[in-house]
Order: sequence, then C-alpha cells, then structure tokens
Amino acid sequence: MAWGGGKWIFLDIGFSSTKRTCGFAFGNEAPSRLSFGEGRRKVLERIRTCQGTVSLVIEAPLSVCFNTIGNPKGRRIERQDGQHRYWHSPVGCMVMAAALYLIRGMYDANLNSELRVFEGFVSFKKGTGASDHEKDVRQLREIVRNSQDYQDCIYTSDDLIIDTGDTLQNAFRVSGMDFGIPAVIMAKQKA
Repeated sequence: MAWGGGKWIFLDIGFSSTKRTCGFAFGNEAPSRLSFGEGRRKVLERIRTCQGTVSLVIEAPLSVCFNTIGNPKGRRIERQDGQHRYWHSPVGCMVMAAALYLIRGMYDANLNSELRVFEGFVSFKKGTGASDHEKDVRQLREIVRNSQDYQDCIYTSDDLIIDTGDTLQNAFRVSGMDFGIPAVIMAKQKA
C-alpha cells in the first residue's frame, strides 16, 4: 500500500435517509460530510474521472467470518480490551448493507478504472457522542499516507482469523460479487 499519486478515496459510509452520515475525502482534499446518496455519487464520479488505478477505502465490514459449524463469528480486529464491534452486530450489518449498495452501483456502472478496495475500521472510540465522520476519513488517510509508520494498523486476511477452523470470505460473495478479502486499515484510538 502506497500513497503514490494520491488517487485514494476514503468513505466512512452511513445509511441514513435524512442525515449526512458519510465522511468523504479524495486525495489531499478537505473531508466533507455527505448523505449516502451524495457519497455514492461522489465515489462513482471520482472513479470515472481518474486515469489509472484508484484505491477506495470503505469504513464498513467488507469480509465476514464463520466458525466451524457455520455460525457468524467475529474477526480478530473486532475485539479489543474486552469490548467487541462484530461485523454481525446491528451497526456492522447496517454499514455492510450500505457498502453493498455502493459496490453494486460500481459493478453496474461498468467503470473502466482499475479499482483496489480496502476496508477501513475506525472503532473503539474514546468518549461518547456522535461520530465525527470527517475525522474518521482523516485518520484513515493519515495511515495510508504514512503507511511505513503505521504497519501495525494494516491487516491482511491471515491477521483476521482467530481460530484455524474459521472461514473468512468476502462480505458480498452472497450477492455474486466476490473481489477477495480486502486488507483492513485500522485506526487505533489514543487513550
């Protein structure tokens, strides 16, 4: 993973019918807060207008895990200090559904650019209150820009499985869109 020419799109995806629950940033541009529909359009517009490879980071579960008897199971990154933020929890499923509609839109748009997809994971935040979607995309962008300093924030598929019998798969495989297991970029929260 390298910043390269900066053709990176960061989307902290939300799925509200009335609120701006998506954080969006492209390259070095200032982050903005958008509705789901606005965010989806911006992502597609940026991909269409970029030449060459575009990297997209979506802050939502893009892979899922099941145990040996086929039940949903958390991934290693989803447990921290006795807390969990599993992909199969209500919030995880909601943003995964939002990502599904985004990805489906990209598939249907027949985009010509080569697209690399990464999962962003910004969770276990200190304090309470509403999410700062612009801050979340800033954190993910900082990790990508300076990936040599944040090696402990980048996880491959081998890093996600807890037990050897676990089955990890692309979250959208069930809908016929399997693009493999994306690497996860995890923003670590400061105490």
